Amino acid sequence: MSKPINVFSEIGNLKTVMLHRPGKELGNLMPDYLRRLLFDDIPFLEQAQKEHDYFAEVLRVKGIEVLYLEDLAAESLINKEIRVQFINQYIEEANIRSQMVKEKVGETLAAIKDNRDLIDKTISGIQKTELPGYKMEGLTDMVESGYPFVIDPMPNLYFTRDSFATIGNGVSLNRMYSVTRQRETIYGQYIFDYHPRFAGKEVPKVYDRNETTRIEGGDELVLSKDVLAVGISQRTDAASIEKLAKNIFEQELGFNCILAFNIGEHRKFMHLDTVFTMIDYDKFTIHPEIEGTLEVYSITSKGNGELKIVQEEGTLEHILAKYLNRNSVQLIRCGDGNITAAAREQWNDGSNTLTIAPGEVVVYDRNTVTNKALERAGVKLNYIPGSELVRGRGGPRCMSMPLYRENLTE
Repeated sequence: MSKPINVFSEIGNLKTVMLHRPGKELGNLMPDYLRRLLFDDIPFLEQAQKEHDYFAEVLRVKGIEVLYLEDLAAESLINKEIRVQFINQYIEEANIRSQMVKEKVGETLAAIKDNRDLIDKTISGIQKTELPGYKMEGLTDMVESGYPFVIDPMPNLYFTRDSFATIGNGVSLNRMYSVTRQRETIYGQYIFDYHPRFAGKEVPKVYDRNETTRIEGGDELVLSKDVLAVGISQRTDAASIEKLAKNIFEQELGFNCILAFNIGEHRKFMHLDTVFTMIDYDKFTIHPEIEGTLEVYSITSKGNGELKIVQEEGTLEHILAKYLNRNSVQLIRCGDGNITAAAREQWNDGSNTLTIAPGEVVVYDRNTVTNKALERAGVKLNYIPGSELVRGRGGPRCMSMPLYRENLTE
């Protein structure tokens, strides 16, 4: 592998992927604070881990190298200075108001000798009961005295696709929709800046976590070596797509067009990849509910940093076929087009597939109606259980970050 990142499609043979195995952060979810942490329910941690391990093993059996975010982050703390820098940055971004509490958190984290244990602790969050001598000082602390955490857990992190996304040979280090998820991107910053696998390997950043407008990886799809699709959604601003486009065109990564899909700001849709994924050269999954109102804009470069933006006319099939140089494309509808099955199975990520080779995908076994439609279309399915993982509102694509795909030959 000449470059550590190579993702010029959604469907090329997957060779290396990054996952995060759910940990104690899920055990720190509480009913009263689910909305704050973007959850609708509380997964059973041990079962979620079994399901995730099954997912990882399905990938390994296919010859795919599976790396874990928590290992890469720990290996990125390559010396004492960077370790101290990481701890200080983590604390500064944790929204702790009391200087005394910041100091106690710093002492607690610095006392953890093993880097992997340190990373795990920063992900799982810190309860007030874990800090020796914790006391409330400010008015805000006293008003929020019933809240159990000094630092919130990061239960969404097993959806590794969102906080930093790979595009071409580069990475989009994202500005997240939620404050609690913004801290997730710290791990991407350290992995791509300091891990020996990436440091000094000229990994261009096409978006930066310090930007002021939000974008998330579930909205970023690489349709071909020429074309990206990005969703305008609950989690991604239109302004962010313009910034992304300018960066990609200026850095000459090879892409010449971005298709912006306006899917609306709905929790049930959330990201483009919850309603639309690519599974073969000419096949896509789609949630039929978005088709009627979907607006698609093409973004190309005029040169000199200026963009040309055009609202595309015609059906989605026509637009995709045009930009992918296909005679036609096939949209395979979630729920096989049945409105009741589509709504239920989209909620359970029936449209969120991870393609591991052209025409071969990983899916949740629970979406039986959609899966039968995929099989009927000639798609090869690898089933994984998802009764607990799905409670976080994400599927196989959400839970995976491709680092290396073979380039397509067609």
